[in-house]
Amino acid sequence: MSMRWPDLAALELFVAVTEEGSLSAGARRVGMAQPNASRAIARLEQHLGLVLLDRRTGGSRPTAAGGDILRQARAVLTAVRTLQEQSGALGTERRGRLRVGASLTVAEYLMPGWLTAFKRIQPSVVVELDVENSRHIFEQVAQGRADVGFVESPNIPAGLRRLVVAADRLAVVVAPEHAWARRPPPLSGSDLAAAALVVREPGSGTRLALDRALKGHEQCKPALELRSNAAVRIAVEAGAGAAVLSDFAVRAAVERGELVEVPVAGLRLERRIRAVWKGARVLEGPAGELVTLAGTGYRRIR
Repeated sequence: MSMRWPDLAALELFVAVTEEGSLSAGARRVGMAQPNASRAIARLEQHLGLVLLDRRTGGSRPTAAGGDILRQARAVLTAVRTLQEQSGALGTERRGRLRVGASLTVAEYLMPGWLTAFKRIQPSVVVELDVENSRHIFEQVAQGRADVGFVESPNIPAGLRRLVVAADRLAVVVAPEHAWARRPPPLSGSDLAAAALVVREPGSGTRLALDRALKGHEQCKPALELRSNAAVRIAVEAGAGAAVLSDFAVRAAVERGELVEVPVAGLRLERRIRAVWKGARVLEGPAGELVTLAGTGYRRIR
């Protein structure tokens, strides 16, 4: 007997012939022409090294060996059908589910609008959103636990695709009572590096962008390290010190007078927000649609 896998179509035909009682009836049931069916049974018998059917004028019935093989063939076909059904169900579930990772700034200020627009065109897709810092989002995407991620970090790990979808800038903010709130000339990079700032945690896109902007300067130890934009903003309002945060996170507080934005000269505080994913160069399906929606405004104003 050959060690190659038997032909599943021939197994299906064999079961059909035994249940229908003749080769012609079995061939009709599986949608196969009778001459092809006869050849398929002959090849299956040759493959197994057994005579499976007792062919007579009045029809065909399994031999003793064929009866034993029949039970196994039915079990194999049942297992294959189960595999197909479960694969189809899983494919439908995956097509109807979108797993998104977003860093905190993106999740708080951009993702609500993007997801609202996405649900208008894909109302049946269930979106699962995980909000973490950029480092964690990279891990999720690389390990296949997120279909797409959105981050502010400029340092994209090798092996991940990326596309710029939005722009942001960092703003230096202080409480109205802070000395910098009354300082006429802009801050320099040295001034910022020498200050004990309230900062986001290591691994966040905001922290990475700040460290990149101050590269070459010896930075003072932070006054506080906090894990959310809101926590940093509240600490600054309470007088804990200056902070460098996304304009998205502080604009409303600056307009209300709760914070004061301090001008800075000679530092590049702009950054790009990127979609990241793993796999094909062009992202398709629900994840691709979300990325297209996210990038529409950015591409329109470039």
